[in-house]
Amino acid sequence: MKKFLILLVLTASLAGCKQWLDVNKDESSPVDVPMAMLLPTIEKNAAASLSAATGLGQDLGVYTHQLSTREEANIYGADGNEYYLDLGWSTMYNTTMQNLEKVLVKAEEQQAPYYGGIAKIIKAYMFSQYVDVFADVPFSEANQKDKGILYPKFDKGETVYPALFALLDAGIADLKKPKGGIYPGTDDLIFGGSATNWIKTANTIKLKLYNQIRLVDNTVGPKITALLAVNTDLISSNTQNFTFPYTSKRTPDERNPAFAETYESTQKSTHMSPWFFEILMGINPVFSGIVDPRVPYYFYKQLNNTQTGKDGNAFEYRVGGFTTIYFGSNGPDRDRSQDKSISVYGIYPVGGRYDEGDATTVGATSGTGAAPYRFITYADRLFIEAELIQAGVITGDAKAKLTSAMNEAFKQVDLVVTKVASTQTIPVIATDAKTTTYKTKILALYDAGDANKKMEIIMTQKWISSFGSYVDQYTDYRRTGFPVMFDPNNATMAPGGFVTPPAGGDPDRTLPKVKVSCSLNYPLSLAWPNEEVNKNPNAPAQKTDPSTFKVFWDK
Repeated sequence: MKKFLILLVLTASLAGCKQWLDVNKDESSPVDVPMAMLLPTIEKNAAASLSAATGLGQDLGVYTHQLSTREEANIYGADGNEYYLDLGWSTMYNTTMQNLEKVLVKAEEQQAPYYGGIAKIIKAYMFSQYVDVFADVPFSEANQKDKGILYPKFDKGETVYPALFALLDAGIADLKKPKGGIYPGTDDLIFGGSATNWIKTANTIKLKLYNQIRLVDNTVGPKITALLAVNTDLISSNTQNFTFPYTSKRTPDERNPAFAETYESTQKSTHMSPWFFEILMGINPVFSGIVDPRVPYYFYKQLNNTQTGKDGNAFEYRVGGFTTIYFGSNGPDRDRSQDKSISVYGIYPVGGRYDEGDATTVGATSGTGAAPYRFITYADRLFIEAELIQAGVITGDAKAKLTSAMNEAFKQVDLVVTKVASTQTIPVIATDAKTTTYKTKILALYDAGDANKKMEIIMTQKWISSFGSYVDQYTDYRRTGFPVMFDPNNATMAPGGFVTPPAGGDPDRTLPKVKVSCSLNYPLSLAWPNEEVNKNPNAPAQKTDPSTFKVFWDK
């Protein structure tokens, strides 16, 4: 029912898009729409196509083991018919890129370089995300029906990336021109028309892309060094984060879609991963005995430690008040309804409720939903630099950069909390004594580790910080092999009983005996939507084994 309702809403918003890449005609819209109306739609739908409720993020959150689900992704099974990938692809091409190409044409015709520059940067970013997920995508011929191209070819990822760097450079050049008589202001929901912030974003995207191709291009080191030579040319504070700003407005709905999907649904499909939870709680050997103070910000538990389930059903996994399901499980309790009992997203990252132990059943008024979708943040930039230094691509102090990245990651939580504007009294986390203790222990592990362990800690901390934004997590894992992910092929589940977690953890850890699926191969890219493959005669044959179909930078 949930999927049907979402589909109805999106079908209404995408009326006229009858063909997957028939993106130059929208019969439900006026023939000529000003750029000031197109830009906010582009920005909103760019976030929607990547989000964990209306786009690629739902499945990738499962693949990177921060979420669990009962659906196809539960066994790495998101295929060409999978709902969320289908939806993300459609939103990307039929809405985001359709409108973006219109802006590019209008910006040229009306001599409006600021609109053109912003559109080029968004286009480069979005196509980089889709190459990183699907490997080969329609690019050079996409959204070109006006030029007689009805069925675009799929371009190889390695040919798309150079064009993305060129787009970023062209966007920066546009934003350094006089802004002309037509330029964005409040219609630019991300930066309010600030050329400075868009240029910083473009350079930070370049840094990210250089890092992603470092294994297949040994010339990126000097390019990265030159890019970083002027620190202020990149995102250099969390007030400059590249994010889409959701609000608490409900009519029309401007809330983070993952908030609405979780807090208003009575058939919740998004579960928090027990693997992720146990790492944060110090139960997992990755950070054994080190409890992450972000837990009450990241998760909201609808149960306390002593309550029985509010739905009257047995649990598959429970640690105190934290309840969820395993990845890959086919145990007897996996599919039991737990909508009033399962743990859900917290105030970070979707604008839900901070967990102060009240254990209420969540609903639409349990939070505001005004948490932004994070494309790239200052913390991300610092983690990228720490990785590059640790990998020997550039010079510097990797530990110092990791320390700065962790500091910003905690400040990022406080920033999101401020934007959410909750009625709860929520403690500041960045300066909390528990945060200082946590960072000290993590850095001690870093000091004690070899080069491989140091890289693992950098990538694991980035993974934790990126909770809620899953595309780059999927990319990072395939590039580096970190963080260590749950392996369903070698999983050992304890029989029912109680295990005492580390100090500071919940009092009881209940682990029912379940059977975990075996012989699951990790997908190195995702299947294309069958709707596209079947209707587009220039599309390649569907991937028969996504576990062998690599993105070009994956070595």
